[in-house]
Amino acid sequence: MVPDEPEGFRLALRTSLTRPLLLAGVPRTFAILNATAAAAIGFGLQQPLIGLPLWIVIQSAGAYATARDPWFLETWPRAMAKPLYFGV
Repeated sequence: MVPDEPEGFRLALRTSLTRPLLLAGVPRTFAILNATAAAAIGFGLQQPLIGLPLWIVIQSAGAYATARDPWFLETWPRAMAKPLYFGV
């Protein structure tokens, strides 16, 4: 602790305050969109044998991406917009 700082200047930061809200291991917006698409295929098109496995695969891929980077939904579109290399 630096002697110039007043008492209580530094506080512990909980990691739960810096991470997005997760639902089933993925960000909430991703989970809602994924479940809506799977339900549209499963119930709307009456193809539950396609909708359920598709939901499982996409949810698993999202959980894997979230484990590596909890903010992948925000960073991925920006990364895709950048060129592969910059000419210097």
